[in-house]
Amino acid sequence: MFQDTAKIYIRSGKGGDGHVSFRREKFVPDGGPDGGDGGRGGDVIFEVDEGLNTLVDFRYKHKFCAENGQDGGNKRCTGSDGADLIIKVPEGTVIRDQETGKIVADMSHECRRRIILKGGRGGKGNMNYATSTMQAPKYAQPGQASQELNVILELKVIADVGLVGFPNVGKSTLLSVVTNARPKIANYHFTTLNPNLGVVDLGDRQSFVIADIPGLIEGASDGVGLGHEFLKHIERTKVIIHMVDGASVEGRDPIDDINKINNELALYNPELMNKPQVIAANKMDAYFDDGQENIIDKLKAEFEPRGIKVFAISAVTKQGLKELLYHVNDMLKALDPEPIIYEPDFVYESDSAANLPYTVSYDEEEKVYLVEGPRIERMLGYTNLESEKGFEFFQKFLKENGILEELEGLGINEGDTVRLYGWDFDYYK
Repeated sequence: MFQDTAKIYIRSGKGGDGHVSFRREKFVPDGGPDGGDGGRGGDVIFEVDEGLNTLVDFRYKHKFCAENGQDGGNKRCTGSDGADLIIKVPEGTVIRDQETGKIVADMSHECRRRIILKGGRGGKGNMNYATSTMQAPKYAQPGQASQELNVILELKVIADVGLVGFPNVGKSTLLSVVTNARPKIANYHFTTLNPNLGVVDLGDRQSFVIADIPGLIEGASDGVGLGHEFLKHIERTKVIIHMVDGASVEGRDPIDDINKINNELALYNPELMNKPQVIAANKMDAYFDDGQENIIDKLKAEFEPRGIKVFAISAVTKQGLKELLYHVNDMLKALDPEPIIYEPDFVYESDSAANLPYTVSYDEEEKVYLVEGPRIERMLGYTNLESEKGFEFFQKFLKENGILEELEGLGINEGDTVRLYGWDFDYYK
């Protein structure tokens, strides 16, 4: 089954907590602190797998979590690092943040492996906080929190040329004739249920990749029919070939078909209309002149003044194919040879203490100044206010985070009480 979109949840590993312990051995009365550091949490890594061409592996599994780092132990034992999580995707997969739609990474061309979420740093054990004045620290640093993200995976095929047209105009037949691709071919609508790719080899080291985009119909940009599912695959292509039924075997108007498809492309993404186009009027082996104006002449009169060249071809008899393919190859030569890559514009907002909120207020009833919020809770989690060193760190934290300045802005005076989640202390400059 072909699947080109998936929504998944990813989370890196949390860092292991630092450990608080002291040497307790016979004949070692003052052993000192020996709490070890926590291990690093595992990263979430995306990697291109050349053997994949669909996102079907994400159809039933939607949650991916790296391993947490192990907590530190006594006797200065460091916790083991959490294992990294490697998620394999097909080349051309674009990773987007589900909430903002911004691009996290484009797994194509040079980008074969990318760390998307970093594992949390391991916390320091109490052995790291011993000083000449604080020889028995009773606190350790907790491990850094994990990172998490809901992402959308979108597979956009990588091809130089996109072959578009209404169903049953012969796109799959053309692809099978001019490339090594072997798409399913039958005379009914929507035979092609997934994009097919093939390499056109013109000799003399000249070649390009062409993709047969499943049949588009009017209303595709609004989700009608199957076309809506595959419009994204045209975005990486550099040239668009419009394929129409030149013999009107099914009674369709080729000019109207081209205009309708261009309208769908513009509605989906207006930038698609900036891509060079060429028209291939297929099934000319079945065309019979009934005395009316030649359809090729009509197409040329309508589109060639716009710079869109028209070719009369037959995918069955190979009529006009050489001229069409060499013209497309010349068009590609005139374009920027750099591949179309989506530049990341997503920045992960870390859940570090510096990014967490806090509030400073005055309680009229209690006559105390309140300092609260996740940033304060995080700080209290790894600070021992009962120790001299811990209290010095606490004072430095209030100053560097602008909390003292906010307290002064509220009119605090020396001797007034400040309360932080049950901790009361008197304010002095």
